[in-house]
Amino acid sequence: MTPADETPVRVGVFGLLGSGNLGNDGSLEAVLGYLRAEHPEAAVDALCGGPEAVTTRYGIPATRLHWYRGEYRTASRAGAIAGKGLGKLVDVFRTAAWVRRHDVVIVPGMGVLEATLPLRPWGFPYALFLLCASGRLFGTRVALAGVGAAPIGNRPTRTLVRWSARLATYRSYRDTQSRDAMRKMGVDTVRDKVYPDLAFALPTPPASAHASRPGPVCVGVMDFHGGNDDRARAEEIHRRYLDGTTRFVRTLVEDGRQVRLLTGDECDAPVVAAILDAVDSPLVTAAEPASLADLMKETAAADAVVATRYHNLICALKAGTPTLALSYAAKSDALMDRMGLGTYCHPAREVDADRLLEQFRELEQRSAQLRRTLTERNLTATRQLQDQFAELTAALFPTTDQDRARAHARARQEAP
Repeated sequence: MTPADETPVRVGVFGLLGSGNLGNDGSLEAVLGYLRAEHPEAAVDALCGGPEAVTTRYGIPATRLHWYRGEYRTASRAGAIAGKGLGKLVDVFRTAAWVRRHDVVIVPGMGVLEATLPLRPWGFPYALFLLCASGRLFGTRVALAGVGAAPIGNRPTRTLVRWSARLATYRSYRDTQSRDAMRKMGVDTVRDKVYPDLAFALPTPPASAHASRPGPVCVGVMDFHGGNDDRARAEEIHRRYLDGTTRFVRTLVEDGRQVRLLTGDECDAPVVAAILDAVDSPLVTAAEPASLADLMKETAAADAVVATRYHNLICALKAGTPTLALSYAAKSDALMDRMGLGTYCHPAREVDADRLLEQFRELEQRSAQLRRTLTERNLTATRQLQDQFAELTAALFPTTDQDRARAHARARQEAP
């Protein structure tokens, strides 16, 4: 407990939270769980993309990340362009004022140092830079905890990301590739560590009995158009991804398999609708998950999972279900390799339904073995995240950590 004459430590969480991306919200949920368990005295609030959703779901005060409400809509008219430009200036002062009110700010996971999906430098990279620069200016400790990073071709985006990382007080990454990417971009990563994705700290649903064979297959889809460097052929990439995934689902249905379509972001709904329209069968249904917990329950009930979104993969792997990745970035390959399923990756940009089906059948043949592997790897991930949270406490809450150590020492001395 915090003594009555002391002010509770003020902790902010920052990111595109509450905006419809279940993976981002799952990372927030993991960090809030850590704070409530290890630092219950902390006063927590958020600067985020969807403040109403964050307050409703997690019970913490929240402020809108951007002053201009149309920040992530394409600006084509003069009024919208002017609004965006003014918003960039206003956000300098809004972000600085918010940061100054805190002792600690945590950016919980997410791919905040990458551009593997279409991204403009003046969007989130600019917002992250304002956060980290304000932290350095006002002495607020800013932590990039378990974040993802990747090589960035666009020079303005790369510059903003590099300086954001340099200005942060603490950095850790969700895979080795992320740390290597930041080192190659000129960030000193000697003391930066790698831990599993924060979502592995979330509770795991009970395992299903899997009595009937063959059982359902979860197919996680994505509104995929390639990465930041693929804008010129985005529609071609999307068409090939959708056509290949649809053919794969149709083949499963022809084999009499139940297929459950999953999403990870609100923007994925049109892909689900397109597959349901193309494969008109009662064997194909769509889930409506509201959280990573919902996704884990869906994947735990499946015989196997084929998924694209990174946190769809995490949910399936954490549930212990044999999983095949439709991989769109190195982070997916790294995750699958970490969990012992590195051979079960298929390129999302070049979906070959026949080859995908071969890989899927091999995955199912090795199901029992892969489930044992996932059980072992999940235990390791849990232990490693305990280390991550202990390190986060030491870096961000040194006084609290010292006070706790002194309290434990007094308790031992007073014990009979």
